[in-house]
Amino acid sequence: MIPLDRAVVARLESHGERFEIGVDPDLAMKARKGEDVPIEDLVAADFVFENFAHGERASDESLVKAFGTTDFEPIARKILTKGEIHLTSEQRRQLIEDKRRQVITYIARNAVNPQTKLPHPPQRIEMAMEEARVSIDPFKHLDELVKETMKALRPLIPIRFEELRVAVRIPADHAPRAYGEMQTATTVEREEWQNDGSWVCVCRIPAGTQSEFYSLVNRLSKGDGQVKVLEQLY
Repeated sequence: MIPLDRAVVARLESHGERFEIGVDPDLAMKARKGEDVPIEDLVAADFVFENFAHGERASDESLVKAFGTTDFEPIARKILTKGEIHLTSEQRRQLIEDKRRQVITYIARNAVNPQTKLPHPPQRIEMAMEEARVSIDPFKHLDELVKETMKALRPLIPIRFEELRVAVRIPADHAPRAYGEMQTATTVEREEWQNDGSWVCVCRIPAGTQSEFYSLVNRLSKGDGQVKVLEQLY
């Protein structure tokens, strides 16, 4: 279940009645698009309301009349797919701002200036978005918003997505601890334990996180790790 203060109303009117559930807007839109989202992860309560804001529950009689059942999940699925998601102006404003921040963060971490090979600071990306008048649809998936934003930014600033393939060596004293964190922090393509107990791997990282990655290796190895860039991937 999600907190009530994060919920927005999904509403379906049928058979002269109004049926509402409280949902997470992002997960609700994923469910509408056919993604397999567990119903308990996206609702604020496992009840159907005639007025969610006032806590007025729909009667069993009205549910059977409109849906042929009183079971919550099939009713909620139908409301999600056939109904409408309603936002207050404040909820919409907050959703847009949250999505805008997600877009800026994603681009700052994954894109670089191809002329300098350095990432653009988030502030520069935000200013370019404002100049390009990028419009954020709060119900679009992040991947789609990033594609639209990158298309709008390219005429204004040199920018493209790049990855780096890097080789890493962690000495034996730090390798067991570093192993698990490295596996979760990056995409490890190849790995091997050496006879001296050290661990070496080849992994891919977003080019914009290169400094952050070096800091991670330095922390995990107490400054004794080695990193070598093997290849830039476009």
